[in-house]
Amino acid sequence: MRFATLFWVLMLLLRFGLFVESIIVPVDFLALQAIRKSLDDLPGSNFFDSWDFTSDPCNFAGVYCDGDKVTALNLGDPRAGSPGLSGRIDPAIGKLSALTELSIVPGRIMGSLPHTISQSKNLRFLAISRNFLSGEIPASLGELRGLKTLDLSYNQLTGSIPPSVGSLPELSNLILCHNHLNGSIPQFLSQTLTRIDLKRNNLTGVISPTSLPPSLQYLSLAWNHLTGPVNRVLLRLNQLNYLDLSLNRFTGAIPGQIFTFPITNLQLQRNFFYGVIQPANQVTIPTVDLSYNRFSGELSPLLSNVQNLYLNNNRFTGQVPVSFVDRLLASNIQTLYLQHNFLTGIQISPAADIPVSSSLCLQYNCMVLPVQTPCPVKAGLQKTRPTTQCNEWRG
Repeated sequence: MRFATLFWVLMLLLRFGLFVESIIVPVDFLALQAIRKSLDDLPGSNFFDSWDFTSDPCNFAGVYCDGDKVTALNLGDPRAGSPGLSGRIDPAIGKLSALTELSIVPGRIMGSLPHTISQSKNLRFLAISRNFLSGEIPASLGELRGLKTLDLSYNQLTGSIPPSVGSLPELSNLILCHNHLNGSIPQFLSQTLTRIDLKRNNLTGVISPTSLPPSLQYLSLAWNHLTGPVNRVLLRLNQLNYLDLSLNRFTGAIPGQIFTFPITNLQLQRNFFYGVIQPANQVTIPTVDLSYNRFSGELSPLLSNVQNLYLNNNRFTGQVPVSFVDRLLASNIQTLYLQHNFLTGIQISPAADIPVSSSLCLQYNCMVLPVQTPCPVKAGLQKTRPTTQCNEWRG
């Protein structure tokens, strides 16, 4: 009898031990329950079908565990075009103390980002893009000292970028584009920061020369209200391979040295730059867009190596370099937009056969057009500038 009782006790202990190993700690269990109650599948989504709390939560869709703790939470079906989730992010998310990764697929997540998320001190990856998050970015995110990627793009966030976010020492990717953020750009201290995307916000102010680290490879500040010169800023960024400063209110000259960088795309359109573009060395950038600025001076022949060159709507003067024509006729330049400047001539034969794959626009300059080529609709119908404008610009 005593042997049989001992046998059943051992069996219960064994089963209890296995049970403990297969279930997460109670704090994480309750946090997942709260998260589930605050979120729902959008029509067509069945992401939460596997979230049956009578079974092991580590087998739930999007839940990853290490031992008895949740380490990663990827909410929603990650397949492109799949319906996302709706609801709000419950503050209980901060109870997941071992969490290193949190992502939510595009959907209709509303409300603010909980301040409690800063309690997950091990968080390295935070991405909640293309939802409807509102309110301000919590300054407490600066407590996540190991955070490498912060992507809150395509939401409805307001307020300024907290200086504490700029002080994150391990930050590599900051993507906050397509929000309603205002204020100035903070100083970024991370020396491993390679990507900053802040386009389509309401940012204002001048960029300090020391705000951006030399480690940057991708910088997009387009469609803001930033002002002041950028020459000292760009001179420090010698690892850029993408730069877009379009649609701002920057002033000053662009240093020629920036064109020696291995930039693959450069867009500086619709700003208020003043100065001359004089690259120091041969440019090998596929696309350069300097349109809709107030650049002045003569065109540098060194830009003729660019495949798609947009210099329209500036204040460039003088003759178009012969190297531009040579490379255009050889199909090496596919797009050459020079309209709406103060250029006085181009050495090209009226009988020249411009390749079908190439586009040339010269409208509204201080010259009689030697060739008639199709131009964008925005170029207008006027072929040349009025003489009074050309004389006035010459001083």
